[in-house]
Amino acid sequence: MTQQSKRTGADIGILDTEAGILFLKRTFEDNLSSSLNLQRMSAPLFVLSDSGVQDNLNGIEKPVSFQVKGEPGKTFEIVHSLAKWKRLALSEYGVKPGCGIWTDMNAIRPDEETLTSGIHSVYVDQWDWERVMEPGERTLDFLKSIVRKIYAAIRATEAAVCVRFDLEAFLPTGITFVHTEDLLAKYPDLDRKEREDRICREHGAVFLIGIGGELPDGSIHDGRAPDYDDWTTETAEGKRGLNGDILVWNPILSRSFELSSMGIRVDKETLVRQLEIRGLSERLKMPWHKKLLDGTLPQTIGGGIGQSRLSMLLLQKRHIGEVQVGIWTDEVLEDCRKRGIRLL
Repeated sequence: MTQQSKRTGADIGILDTEAGILFLKRTFEDNLSSSLNLQRMSAPLFVLSDSGVQDNLNGIEKPVSFQVKGEPGKTFEIVHSLAKWKRLALSEYGVKPGCGIWTDMNAIRPDEETLTSGIHSVYVDQWDWERVMEPGERTLDFLKSIVRKIYAAIRATEAAVCVRFDLEAFLPTGITFVHTEDLLAKYPDLDRKEREDRICREHGAVFLIGIGGELPDGSIHDGRAPDYDDWTTETAEGKRGLNGDILVWNPILSRSFELSSMGIRVDKETLVRQLEIRGLSERLKMPWHKKLLDGTLPQTIGGGIGQSRLSMLLLQKRHIGEVQVGIWTDEVLEDCRKRGIRLL
């Protein structure tokens, strides 16, 4: 007797998809919290524009800004992420080393230019997490240990979702660590995206180290703000960077798929060095940066994990609009209609 084949994401209707998103999020939040010793905290949707708390991403993205009645002269910005706010919160809440927080982060990135890709959206939702580090943990080995715990939480969530919806699991048992310098050396004739596709197809799950730092050919693998992740510190492996991205091979889309960017955060010396490299030393005058320089902020590790991205991956959907409500061009809507993809 032939064994009945498993379902795919296309077999899961809208109502079951919505139930699946809720189940997946609750499951992953429990897994992440227990593995990293994190507590949920409330977080802001907007911050003061001159506070230095905004995540400036690659430095070219324009945030949504507004003024508030009764607050003359002040401009507020919808966050791009909570990369720097979390470190401030850990300080203000007195969180101890080995403990941390996670938040539901909701952002608007109106400069997103890849709405036709099916995996990007103007609306961004993440689990933004941050943990206070113990003395001596500012190492590549510690970064890798945290990555393994996060990946284990992802796989445990995949297993639960597959049981719930009769789907076939596809993530590999372990995650492979690759530095961006080694990836460039291995595929010198490919562009960044092609290199990611090759390495993810080969290994299934990869943590790509050293995002933001200059590579031997003078390029950078991808942009990263200079004032949260450390992408310049030399490690025991003789390369630079204490940060990276979690990437997996998405068999539904036949491409690499980024789930998370994360890293050990800058210390005083790294902050000054990276701002100088980017020509942004004037940021040192901002309130957040002054707190880091004067020792108010703890040494932390943190990152963001895409909620819609993980939902799309584990529910095996073909478009991010199947797991979130977004803005799509007429061309995208027509293409999805032809392919039988129903967007929320």
